[in-house]
Amino acid sequence: MTWTIYLSGEIHTDWREQIKAGCAARELPVRFTSAVTNHEASDAAGDVLGEENDSFWRDHKSARVNAIRTGNAIENCDLAVVRFGDKYKQWNAAFDAGMCAALGKPYITLHDESIIHPLKEVDAAAMAWARSADQVVELLAYIIAAD
Repeated sequence: MTWTIYLSGEIHTDWREQIKAGCAARELPVRFTSAVTNHEASDAAGDVLGEENDSFWRDHKSARVNAIRTGNAIENCDLAVVRFGDKYKQWNAAFDAGMCAALGKPYITLHDESIIHPLKEVDAAAMAWARSADQVVELLAYIIAAD
């Protein structure tokens, strides 16, 4: 079986590439999906539907277009990794974790100790909390090897 892993959250570091490289080095049977990680492209996803003068409506249209991709990816994943960075608040990542919980999709949170408290509910529904991409790879290797 090839596992589909949805990578959600913070877009300003290379955590996705670290996980992908670690899984490739272990030759794990995985396929990765993700939201659009180019911030400008994500913000402009709804622009094809017409120009907006009000940023609320531009964001609203783009969020709905992006939700087609993210909703489908979450529904079709076997497991999600939800990354929270310490520099920006990733409201979208919290929403993705909530979708996973609502759909019964297992997820692993990835964040450092400094934000344990604000993420306590998100972590409580997660199957595991990792502090590094290496830990995520170790978890995936164990989970998939048991397959």
